[in-house]
Amino acid sequence: MNSNASTLLVIDDEPQIRKFLRISLSAQGYRVVEAANGREGLEQAALVQPDLVVLDLGLPDLDGQEVLRELREWSSVPVLVLSVRASEGEKVLALDGGANDYVTKPFGIQEFLARVRVLLRQAGEGEPQREARVDSGDLSVDFAYRRVSLAGQEIALTRKEYAVLALLARHLGRVVTQQQLLRDIWGPSHAEDSHYLRVVVGHLRHKLGDDPAAPRFIVTEAGVGYRLRESA
Repeated sequence: MNSNASTLLVIDDEPQIRKFLRISLSAQGYRVVEAANGREGLEQAALVQPDLVVLDLGLPDLDGQEVLRELREWSSVPVLVLSVRASEGEKVLALDGGANDYVTKPFGIQEFLARVRVLLRQAGEGEPQREARVDSGDLSVDFAYRRVSLAGQEIALTRKEYAVLALLARHLGRVVTQQQLLRDIWGPSHAEDSHYLRVVVGHLRHKLGDDPAAPRFIVTEAGVGYRLRESA
């Protein structure tokens, strides 16, 4: 197979659908990787770094909408939803959640392949893929597995603590404003509730052993927001 061939990850619990797509996509010169459930799909996405993901919504462990949400926390890979769910609401939810296209089952393979080509072409013209992991000194944020480790030891964080640290890590070395952090994590109605953010950042610093007076990791930009150092 061509070493420059695009890699496609198919996340679908139906073996016959995976086989059909594997044969059809391989015949077009694509490399195909398969996953039979959502968690395996997320792991493969982190491991393989595919050029496109084909995602079923009716998975046995995680709903496909949840897989999409978790994937979008750390990856901008194009996602083509392939599902029996044909309602407008389901399509809107997926597209608003970060899917790039939506095809309902049963489907025509030629149209499906055309949509794959369009998404791959658009991806080639767009921004580079995000990293699945970001390191700041001996602090590591693994977006794919939602894990944070310090000097190789995993740190237990609450959902809000992880969300704040992950957002700072995605903008490594750059200031993220208080308003952006509050709006993205707590919602638009909390954009002025800076005390929420101060409490969470305080807890984060405690768990990371970070001295606010001489921070190794999280730096306060007075009156503006916070940034995560590029190296510590």
